[in-house]
Amino acid sequence: MTIGELFSGICDIPAEIGGAAVSGVTSDSREVGSGFLFVCIKGNTFDGHSAAEKVLKNGACAVVTKERLGLEREINVPDTRRLYPELLSRFYGSPTKKFKLCAVTGTNGKTTVVNLCAQITRLLGHRTGVIGTLGTDTGSGLVYSHDGPPTTPEPRRLYQLFAQMADEGTEYCFIEASSQALAQHRFAAECFAAGAFTNLTRDHLDYHGTMENYFAAKRMLFDMCENAVVNVDDEYGRQIADYCRERGVPLKTVSVDGEADFHTEFVKLSAHGSEFILTDRAAEKSYPVRFAMTGLYNVSNALEAAVTVHLTGVPMDEVLLALERIEGVAGRLETLYTGDFTVIRDYAHTEDGLEKLLSMLKPLAVNRLIAVFGAAGERDAGKRPDMGKAAAKYADVLIVTTDSPRHESPQQTIDDVVRGIPEGRAHEEFTDRKAAIYRALGIAEKGDVVALCGKGHEDYQAIGDEYFHFDEKEIVSDYFNKV
Repeated sequence: MTIGELFSGICDIPAEIGGAAVSGVTSDSREVGSGFLFVCIKGNTFDGHSAAEKVLKNGACAVVTKERLGLEREINVPDTRRLYPELLSRFYGSPTKKFKLCAVTGTNGKTTVVNLCAQITRLLGHRTGVIGTLGTDTGSGLVYSHDGPPTTPEPRRLYQLFAQMADEGTEYCFIEASSQALAQHRFAAECFAAGAFTNLTRDHLDYHGTMENYFAAKRMLFDMCENAVVNVDDEYGRQIADYCRERGVPLKTVSVDGEADFHTEFVKLSAHGSEFILTDRAAEKSYPVRFAMTGLYNVSNALEAAVTVHLTGVPMDEVLLALERIEGVAGRLETLYTGDFTVIRDYAHTEDGLEKLLSMLKPLAVNRLIAVFGAAGERDAGKRPDMGKAAAKYADVLIVTTDSPRHESPQQTIDDVVRGIPEGRAHEEFTDRKAAIYRALGIAEKGDVVALCGKGHEDYQAIGDEYFHFDEKEIVSDYFNKV
């Protein structure tokens, strides 16, 4: 592909560079090779414009700039960040036009909904890709990496994955759309077959600053969807639904707590799953459903996943038959041990996540509910006391520990969480998370439920600049092997 072909219909290209071949497109100056097109983007710590002259000397065929630099082989555009995904899409042959692309956004539940959608379509015989917190899967197996953005990859990596999926015959791709990715216009070139919204609670304010900015970023998904699936049990979800109606976006609302286009009734929860009736108001049909995950919030996640897949053209009865065959999602309310007591791990790492998880587990504990939890270092410190408050509301035993400290003092994250625990309420503190888990298992009694909160599927801890292997499933297994 030449520069002229790549920019066709976008802007006029000088004849002297229009015929140059493009061997790659990137915004990372370290990736530039001979014939690469370099897109200058200003980030929080690095401005690509400062590297433009250097990359031209290193073999770049041209640079795309927002600020005029007066360089030879410079292509000036109004917004490089917004244009970058479009250039990538064109360079890789518009891969997402070759499969059905769907996105899920929200604070909690994205991973569960995305992976339920993927499992449903795979059980129905479709090759399906996934991009999200659990990792990436182009259809041939999950690859997890803790390098780079954990939820939504940066644009070049994203389109490389899309291109790989297209080449391998992928029919569906379900992706978690993080608020950062939306705010940074990583999907600016896309129109999703369906976009789903789960809920919004405090998180990532270290990046967005205010809840208003955080919400505005999430809402951006619904400017680029052919269909919207929105949980109207959530206050922000109701605002999203109104937003879709105002803009004429085809909308299906879902609810486990009231009236909606698709809603549940007669929900029965047990320690090992749930049963409910799913009602399609427009079709005037109801379906009995058995689902392997418990918790009202997981019923909500299952409902959103079912409706999202249904809106891509799959009959609801087929969707639900597949849903009933799903065993669960790694690290989401996952049982690690059952015996005299039960051990569960979950990704709950916000006040809302802890509230939903622990309030659901509390009545299932015959004896005590023991919570092992902590906050991530160098991430939204303002939410930490609320996490302590939420855990203290439901757990009988509180063991406060670390998550991934990064460069922050582990004791500092613990102190911040403890500020939310009511004064005089007993709790224990461990800067070593493994020691905290061993302590919980050591004091657990018959009928107890031990909830390991925050890490979920993750198999590492980030300490300083290093990543250390840390898999709670292995740690629990090792503990019982030693007892």
